[in-house]
Amino acid sequence: MSQIFPRAMNTLARASIFGFLLILGFVGWVGTRIDRSSYLTEQGIAKSQPVPFSHEHHVGGMGIDCRYCHASVERSRFAGMPSTKTCMTCHSQIWTNARMLEPVRQSFATGTPIAWVRVHNLPDYAYFNHAIHVNKGIGCDTCHGPVNRMPLMYQYASLQMEWCLACHREPERFIRPGNEVFNMNWQPPPNQLELGRELVKRYHVNKEQLSNCSICHR
Repeated sequence: MSQIFPRAMNTLARASIFGFLLILGFVGWVGTRIDRSSYLTEQGIAKSQPVPFSHEHHVGGMGIDCRYCHASVERSRFAGMPSTKTCMTCHSQIWTNARMLEPVRQSFATGTPIAWVRVHNLPDYAYFNHAIHVNKGIGCDTCHGPVNRMPLMYQYASLQMEWCLACHREPERFIRPGNEVFNMNWQPPPNQLELGRELVKRYHVNKEQLSNCSICHR
């Protein structure tokens, strides 16, 4: 039987197969890059707020402790947002006529809470508890980054599962003494791994349990 297709078609067929695989791999790579980009994760993006609150000024400059505004962080799943009354503790005495603080004064006068825009917003299928983390020696800046150097608050980490698992699988790399959890200037010592292993035992951190899906997906 005579050959229907010329021999050159063999080369074309091979090139088509390899080309398809190359395109498929490229599309997968692009998809991965988009999935991890700030376009989807919102990492590193400062959101517009009703009042341009500066953590750099309040935390870094004035040394206000995280718990002054986020009062429930040690005992609740949610860190809590400060009431307008908390803001007015100071601003009824200083910067009383500042234009940028007019929404704060209006909120205090009317009793209507300020509609802050949430910066760290986990999906509903992911469970997170602030209290268990801070009480087990995980510092605020481990997740939220150097807020004491943020003029406007932004999402420091991707909040993707691989980022969470990096800590859950090796908590000794991130855990710190309990009295340093709210210290924004704390730096891991040279013997962090040795210290971390000791703290993991002291705070009864179960590494095997941390890798269980049901810990975060309930």
